[in-house]
Amino acid sequence: MNTWRNASLAVTAAALLTLTTACGQEQGGTSPNGQAVGNAAPAQQPADSGYGSAGGGYGSGADAEAAEPKEAGQLAVQESKKLGKVLTDSEGFTLYRFDKDTANPPKSNCEGDCAKAWPVVASGNAVAAAGTDDELLGEVTRPDGTSQLTVDGWPMYRYAKDTAPGQVNGQGVGGTWFAAAPDGKKAAKNADSEGVAEPADPAGLSVRKDPELGEIVVDGRGMTVYRFTKDSAWPMKTACTGECLKKWPVVAPVAKNAVDGVTTKGFVTFDRPDGIKQQTIDCWPIYTFAGDKKPGDTNGQGIGGTWYAVSPDSKLVGATK
Repeated sequence: MNTWRNASLAVTAAALLTLTTACGQEQGGTSPNGQAVGNAAPAQQPADSGYGSAGGGYGSGADAEAAEPKEAGQLAVQESKKLGKVLTDSEGFTLYRFDKDTANPPKSNCEGDCAKAWPVVASGNAVAAAGTDDELLGEVTRPDGTSQLTVDGWPMYRYAKDTAPGQVNGQGVGGTWFAAAPDGKKAAKNADSEGVAEPADPAGLSVRKDPELGEIVVDGRGMTVYRFTKDSAWPMKTACTGECLKKWPVVAPVAKNAVDGVTTKGFVTFDRPDGIKQQTIDCWPIYTFAGDKKPGDTNGQGIGGTWYAVSPDSKLVGATK
């Protein structure tokens, strides 16, 4: 009896060891350096406060409490057939602007019940989306003393009824709320129409055949994806921080159903020490390059002998070692 039990315990321990050392696990877990891995969880939402067509599109919600302002992290740009380019936070949630706010000077007019339906985006660790002007990012101090992210002066919000990345359920609400474009303008191609609620297309990963590099990974905008040789996959660590991130923006978390032709081995979200969430392939953190101005550019290839495009199986393209 004891022999059977000891054997059973040994098998269980081995299974747990395999689970904790498998960086490519599908859900949750923690890497040896203490960083959580797994698909990014949706942003915390306040209780449903409802909304109406007047007063900016927010309702009573007397029992709901205003959500604690959550930082945006690495901003990204998603494409929508009807809305065009839509600005999102690091988890893929749409950012919105409010017509009753002002941009010059920046001022938020969304408080109380409004802020329950439209959670404030804290300025904190916001990093400009790849290919956008980081000088557009700013902050405004709210009446309660907290700091809110602004884009070209416009205060940024999320919408409580967006419960998954890519949703734009707040588009056109009350005729005053609109998804934000990367430059802070309204993302809607027809901003005067209400109720447009088509989800933005996923910011995915796919494969492009480059005439010089062969098959390489690109993001949802067609921009080349890179790896940094000074990073490590296990334990998962990054050597690109601070000023480095201005040149090499992280790839925000990507849903697996938005991946085409790229390995999903070790396809987990890296919770970086700076609070930014980053997509990994085979546990390697991945980036884009600010010097790539249009799809097809590979200007980051080989820079410093440490930055390389990524093959569909997560290997470095053109590296000598």
